[in-house]
Amino acid sequence: MAARDFPTIKAIRSFIIGGVGSGGDYHNVKGGHWLIDSDISTPCSIWDQYKKSRTSWGINVLGSFLVEIEATDGTVGFATGFGGPPGCWLVHQHFERFLIGADPRNTNLLFEQMYRASMFYGRKGLPVAVISVIDLALWDLLGKIRNEPVYKLIGGAARERLNFYCTGPEPTAAKDMGFWGAKVPLPYCPEDGHEGMRKNIAFLRKHRESVGPDFPLMVDCYMSLNVSYTIEIAEKCKDLNINWWEECLSPDDTDGFEQIKRAHPTLKFTTGEHEYSRYGFRKLVEDRNLDIIQPDVMWLGGMTELLKVSALAAAYDIPVVPHASGPYSYHFVISQPNTPFQEYLANSPDGKSVLPVFGDLFIDEPIPTKGFLTTADLDKPGFGLTLNPAARAKLIPSDYLLTPPPVAALKPAEQKEESKPNGEPSIIEKLTEGVKDMNAA
Repeated sequence: MAARDFPTIKAIRSFIIGGVGSGGDYHNVKGGHWLIDSDISTPCSIWDQYKKSRTSWGINVLGSFLVEIEATDGTVGFATGFGGPPGCWLVHQHFERFLIGADPRNTNLLFEQMYRASMFYGRKGLPVAVISVIDLALWDLLGKIRNEPVYKLIGGAARERLNFYCTGPEPTAAKDMGFWGAKVPLPYCPEDGHEGMRKNIAFLRKHRESVGPDFPLMVDCYMSLNVSYTIEIAEKCKDLNINWWEECLSPDDTDGFEQIKRAHPTLKFTTGEHEYSRYGFRKLVEDRNLDIIQPDVMWLGGMTELLKVSALAAAYDIPVVPHASGPYSYHFVISQPNTPFQEYLANSPDGKSVLPVFGDLFIDEPIPTKGFLTTADLDKPGFGLTLNPAARAKLIPSDYLLTPPPVAALKPAEQKEESKPNGEPSIIEKLTEGVKDMNAA
C-alpha cells in the first residue's frame, strides 16, 4: 500500500517584527533592561565608550524577524529569530528557491542545499542563523501537519520533566523562583586590570554568599577574556565552587580551551553559543576540553543541525545544554538522552521574574514554573505556539523591503497620497519607524 500524499511547500513569507521586546532577538529590549544596560564584560569592553550599554556597540542592530511556511493543504508553520531586514532578504533572494515545491519532510536535504549554496559567503553568523529560522519553521509545519509536538518527531520523550537554571543578574531571585542554579554575567574584562580582577572576584563572592555554599553558581564571560586571565580568575575563585565558566574565549580560539583545561583539569568550562554547524562543533567536541557544549538552535543551523551536533557530542559523552531559545530548545532537550537540563534567560527588565522568552509575540509560550516544565506543557502540534493578534498587527511584511513601490518617482502630491491612504501610515513608513524603534532601544 502506497504512503499517503504529503503536502508540499506552497509559499514562504517573512516579516520584520517592529518595535522592541518581541521576537527572537534576545537583546532587542527596552533601555534599562539588565541584559543590555548592566555591567557585563563583552568583546567591546576594551573601549570605555562601549562599556555601559551593549546597544552602544550594536548588539541589537539586526532585530527580530518571523518566517512563515505554508503547505499546499493550507497548514502554516512559523518561527522567529534574529536577522531583521537582512534576514528577510536572504530568505527570499537566496533560500526560497530551494523551498517552493519541496517536501517539508526533507529537512536534511533542504538544510544541505541552503548551507552549501551559501558557503561562499556564509558557514557562520547571519546566513546560518537565517537558515536556522527557516528550519525551525519547517519543523513547526511538520508537527502541525502530523498533529504532533516536535519532540515526538525527533525521538519522543527521554524524560518527563525538564529542569532549568536561570541566567540573570540576581542569583537569589533565581533560587527563590525554584531554579536549580543561577548564572551571572562577569562585569569586568582583562583591560580593566588588577582593579577589574579584584571587582570580579568580589562580585562573585557576594553572589556566592547570597545563595549559600551549595546552590550551583555559573559565570558567563561572553567571549571577553583570554587564556591567562581565565586561568588566573578561575584559580582565585576556587573556594567559591563555581559550577562552570562559560564562553571565556573568542569562539575561534579553540586551542585556548586546551590550555585552560590543562591548567584546571578539575574545573568545568563550557562554550558553543556562538558556534555554527556540525563542522564548527567538531573540534570543540573531539578535543574533549569542554564539559558542556551550548549551541543555540536559532543560530547554529536549526533543529536539523542541532540533532547532528547532539549525536556527535553523545559519542564523546559530552552533555548538550542549548543556549536560551525558549520552546525551540525545550522540545530538543526533553527528547535527547544527553541533554540533562535547560537554560532560562531572564526576560524581565530586572531579571527577578519569569516572563516569556519571546516577549508578547506568542500568547501561549510555555515558561518554567518553579524551575521546570513537563512533557504535558509541550503537547501541542509543532512547537505549540500561537501568534498574538496584537503582535501580528505589528509585523511588517518583507515584500515592501524587497520590492518597494517607486515613491521617489512620484510627484510630491502623489507621494503624500501614497504615504497615507485613508490617513494610515504607509508600510514604508511603518518599516522606517520599526527600524527607528529598534535603534532607539
